[in-house]
Amino acid sequence: MKTIKHIDRRQAGLLVLGAAHALSFAPGPLPHWILPFVQIFTLAVLAYFVFKANTTAQAALGGFLFGISHFAVGLYWLYISMHEYGGMAAPLAATAVVLLAAALALYITLATALTRLLAGYQSYTQASYKRQVLLAAVWASSWALFEWLRGTLFTGLPWLNIGYAHVEGMLAAWAPILGVYGLAWLAAFAAGAIALLACSKDTTNDAKAAVGVGLAILSGLTGIALGHVSWSKPQGDPLIVRLVQGNVPQSEKFDPELLQNGLNTYLELAALPPREPDGAPDLIVLPETVIPLFQNRVAPQVWERSLAVARERNAQILMGIPLHDRHENRDRYTNSAITFDANTPLQTLISGALDLRYDKHHLVPFGEFVPTGFRWFVDSMQIPLGDFNRGPVRQALFPIQGQIIAPDICYEDVFGEEIIQSVRDSDTAGPGANILVNLSNLGWFGDSWALRQHLQISRMRSLETARPMLRATNTGMTAAIDPNGHVRAALNPMSKGVLDVEVQGMTGLTPYVRWGNTPVLVASLLMLLLGFSVRKRMSN
Repeated sequence: MKTIKHIDRRQAGLLVLGAAHALSFAPGPLPHWILPFVQIFTLAVLAYFVFKANTTAQAALGGFLFGISHFAVGLYWLYISMHEYGGMAAPLAATAVVLLAAALALYITLATALTRLLAGYQSYTQASYKRQVLLAAVWASSWALFEWLRGTLFTGLPWLNIGYAHVEGMLAAWAPILGVYGLAWLAAFAAGAIALLACSKDTTNDAKAAVGVGLAILSGLTGIALGHVSWSKPQGDPLIVRLVQGNVPQSEKFDPELLQNGLNTYLELAALPPREPDGAPDLIVLPETVIPLFQNRVAPQVWERSLAVARERNAQILMGIPLHDRHENRDRYTNSAITFDANTPLQTLISGALDLRYDKHHLVPFGEFVPTGFRWFVDSMQIPLGDFNRGPVRQALFPIQGQIIAPDICYEDVFGEEIIQSVRDSDTAGPGANILVNLSNLGWFGDSWALRQHLQISRMRSLETARPMLRATNTGMTAAIDPNGHVRAALNPMSKGVLDVEVQGMTGLTPYVRWGNTPVLVASLLMLLLGFSVRKRMSN
């Protein structure tokens, strides 16, 4: 009975631990400087539980409990979109969040089970330092591999990848080399090494276990040194860009009676005179679906007013808008970004046949396409503009004032392996990007963690590509990020305003842009194969 009670307390502790782990992915309530440490040390406690588990099943259960709490807390804002704005009944919306958390927790369950399976031979009182390091590497490789699978299978949902807790800190400068999955590997290795040291603290083997912790510290010190390496260099003259945040409530954005008010807000903000005489914007960026109608249903007067703003400010306008056109005698609907100036013909805007057009490639399940068998679930919500068609991964980019702009829409920038495609030159789609631009509407999630978590994700994309990232959002976080992942300027969330920034385009390819996730995935698989080989040899 005591043993059962003890296990129950540990399991309850893992639920609390998973919730604490979820706090490490964006500042608030925790300060930014502590996020990497919270992430590593909470994960280290889970790793300790896994290494000490009596069976693989026990380790798997611990991983599941940690994971379901981690995802339910970290993604709680999905409830806001489904219930408050989607009109779904509160019990069904809450259940959906928990079920999603449970599904995502299965990846952690498998990572912990695989680690325990491969570590089952280990005797902490006798293991050499090489085996201690291998154990930490097996844990890191299992974690990184299942992070990648979570971000890939079923269109992928890599939100809350542990690498995002390290946008700042000792490991951040590894991002241009290894990408976010490489940071996840390094963070998991550090957590595993700490856990193994704790496992060995009551034995004569603690000195050998400390080698893994030493290697983790060395990776952090190397990261500090890498922070002084420049992976890109300036290209052309800087642009002055205006980022517009209208803060149009999601409850009003699609309301036919209030829709015009939202459009007026954005056009008035876009037309504001510059604060400085020499600060006139070259480019004005408006968020995703700033016009929440297909372009051929927009009143011509709205397009004429948009052209007037471009003429008055002598600037190009980049905006998000859904487009409807015909392709190969079939109707095609896309969530798109377009660029135009004062000389763009009105009829071209109405038809959507623009030369500078980007169609969103990575669509959001349930919001932009309906997975097979889930039509009933989508129909229970009141979310407009669904069932979009996909654009290609690599499309022709936007040449503006000597710079090449690569737009991406909403959560597309969660997929670093796709963003790097736009930075590389393409034989068919043209040169790679000097500047990244994300257009988002996070109004679906209120003033929640989603806004700050997404900003951290965009910062990671800047680190990986050594490119500036501009974010124009409806409700936040609208920001300018430099090629080193630092936020240069940002508007307060849930506020109305413009952010005029000077942006220098960059050129040059980071190792991650060149090689993507391949090095981390290959290394992880090799470590797991080595762990399996040792496990098999020790069991004979």
